[in-house]
Amino acid sequence: MGSVCRCIICHDYGDRDRLGKFELRTIVHVKQYGWSVILTSPRENRPGWAFTAGLWHTLRSPELVVFGLEPYDMQTIVNNLGDRAAAGHPLVAGQERRDATDRHPVVLRPVHTHWYERLLSEALRFYRHPPLPFLQAVWPDAAGRYPWQAGSDPALGRYQPSLWLSPESHPPGIWTS
Repeated sequence: MGSVCRCIICHDYGDRDRLGKFELRTIVHVKQYGWSVILTSPRENRPGWAFTAGLWHTLRSPELVVFGLEPYDMQTIVNNLGDRAAAGHPLVAGQERRDATDRHPVVLRPVHTHWYERLLSEALRFYRHPPLPFLQAVWPDAAGRYPWQAGSDPALGRYQPSLWLSPESHPPGIWTS
């Protein structure tokens, strides 16, 4: 991925006078805090999720997404990881991070670009020219096993999709319908 930022802060797309509330709020948050957190409410029997817009702009760090927890917990995870990236602890695919939340570790997995429009469209509105890197913060079951590990709780797939797989390769269910 190139280091050029094509977000609506860095590039004039000729529509700055017509930006909506979402874009204006995101610009304010990114300028003030370095990124913005977008919370998506549960819908159509799917849990909610949270993701960032602005980490790439501010830090050239991958954006983050997390699924299926309480909104406060998801916001805490992406903000804590963003804070760590800003402090010089880069976000890298495959890392197990114990600094995201006090409750449990998370593993960062790369998000397949075919999910972006389906689940992260608000970030695309901010950046306009993907692809940009996204990492999914995946949390384990009560026994500490991640969805891809043998013996993990099958319910994990209901709460968090496997975005490192393409939509076509993803197990059928609420995330692919």
